[in-house]
Amino acid sequence: MAQPNSLFTFVNSEVLVPEGLHLFASISGFTDAGSSLQQISGHILANLEFETIAVFNNDELLDYRSRRPVMFFEQDHIEDYQPATLSLQLVSDEVGTQFLFLNGYEPDFKWEAFASAVEQLFAVLAIEDMTWLHAIPFPIPHTKPVGVTVSGNQKDVIAEYSEWKPRTQVPGNIMHLLEYRLTQANIPSTGFVLLVPHYISDSEFPQAAVAGLELISSHLGLVFPTDDLRDEGDAFLRRLTQQMAENQDLARMVENLESSFQNERSANGLGSVKPRERAIPDADEIAAELEGYLASHQKNKLDNEEEQD
Repeated sequence: MAQPNSLFTFVNSEVLVPEGLHLFASISGFTDAGSSLQQISGHILANLEFETIAVFNNDELLDYRSRRPVMFFEQDHIEDYQPATLSLQLVSDEVGTQFLFLNGYEPDFKWEAFASAVEQLFAVLAIEDMTWLHAIPFPIPHTKPVGVTVSGNQKDVIAEYSEWKPRTQVPGNIMHLLEYRLTQANIPSTGFVLLVPHYISDSEFPQAAVAGLELISSHLGLVFPTDDLRDEGDAFLRRLTQQMAENQDLARMVENLESSFQNERSANGLGSVKPRERAIPDADEIAAELEGYLASHQKNKLDNEEEQD
């Protein structure tokens, strides 16, 4: 197999990659509400058979100071170290259907070059389309199903799945750029963004991972094992219910979110936290609140990086 780009290296050249496979991308970066992508990636690689097809070059794409590798210190020497990885796997689902899985860290550098490299992978491996997953914090109660907003160039998919269609500006990520470039190249592309309850976005929320896998399964016809995640989700909800019983402020917040959510699945989007002085906010107000949260999240991240420097 020819080497098309210096940003990645093909491995396991003896593995035959069929033409026309779906590419599923789960790249964590700016935000991963509910640790959704981390759970999904770990679950797929732990429970399904796969072969690594290509590995991206950390020295070209990674800022080691912001993603310092784990070093294993054994008494008086470094025994090993664990660098971050960004790679492409050939995976077989539970019934043997193959797909390509792009997962790992979001590149810190060379976004345009990375997008071009992925486009070259599409050409070399004759990939059919791309579906990607992301997760953001959103004012929605955990007692309701995890929401989703959909982007891309597949209008029928957007019409079927998307529950929130804002017109706003948000901090971009590499998958936004890749979706944009693939759309320019007339390659089918779909992005599912999970809307995770904002008050538990820093926790590991198994229900979001299950929702993500169900979306990918429904859209691409793949079969994933989810029993373990569902059991973990049940345990998480039991703990959260106990916390609500002990924390009246949390209970009132969830109650307010539930009130705002009622009858809000409309063209204007999902319900949000209802201000005391007025009725349910519209999509523009929700988008403004989300922008403020993401901007604050980015500022905190930059402050942390400056402290490390």
